[in-house]
Amino acid sequence: MTINADDRLDTLRQALRDQLERHTDDLSELTSHGTDPARNGVDPDTARALIESARQARADTAAALERMADGGYGRCEQCGLDIPAERLEIFPHARFCVPCQQARHG
Repeated sequence: MTINADDRLDTLRQALRDQLERHTDDLSELTSHGTDPARNGVDPDTARALIESARQARADTAAALERMADGGYGRCEQCGLDIPAERLEIFPHARFCVPCQQARHG
């Protein structure tokens, strides 16, 4: 059985929605007023890094959902070519194809 493009897109959309919910929950837990990083064995610098990482992951995921809504999802933001479906399945919030991603990080 082959998966058509619409089914693949629906699967990726649901994966992104699930990720957004998970990142939102993580961020909420990390930033809740009742959470004392020291009490949980986490130093303040690590806590800040975890919060920033969760914020970035949430923002990346939300941006991918926005690209889906406006029709730009799955196209490399640098070269404009399609990002292979296999890459999107592994990294659904990818903004760049592999060659452009590699060029950006030398």
